[in-house]
Amino acid sequence: MGIDPGLTRCGIGVVEGSVGRPLSLVDVNVVRTSSDLPVAERLVTIERGIDAWLDEYRPDAVAVERVFARSDSSTIMGTAQASGIALVCAARRGLPVALHTPSEVKAAVSGNGRADKAQVGAMITRILRLETLPKPADAADALALAITHIWRGGAQARIDAALAANRRPRATAPTFRSRA
Repeated sequence: MGIDPGLTRCGIGVVEGSVGRPLSLVDVNVVRTSSDLPVAERLVTIERGIDAWLDEYRPDAVAVERVFARSDSSTIMGTAQASGIALVCAARRGLPVALHTPSEVKAAVSGNGRADKAQVGAMITRILRLETLPKPADAADALALAITHIWRGGAQARIDAALAANRRPRATAPTFRSRA
């Protein structure tokens, strides 16, 4: 499941498949909140929406867009808050969570970390064999996150496991003293 966090529109997309096999769209949508509501109520709406999707689709993993500093600092806080809600919802279920940067997603889906929305959208449509790109952009971005995680997440999980195994202290052979 890919989640493109946002306080007004939080994109959620579920993609099925594996590396080397065709991917398919399971479902995609956007959880919307009104800017007229207090932030706390908006976050509860986002939490309920994400929880409902997690309950319905039971994904193997959740990929969330990593929050980064944009020129418009007014959106950073809301995006970070929505991101935190997504992380908590997944962690509550014990699901593995990955954070992917926008440039990482663009590179995975289009081959170019600086691709524009149109290029990424065209590739999402092609990869998932869709007739049209889901709208709004938050929905398409959630699908791009899910695709990225399927393609890169498995390899990253194996790398992380290997690194963790190397960090574990190695058992040493027991020493024995002989008595004469």
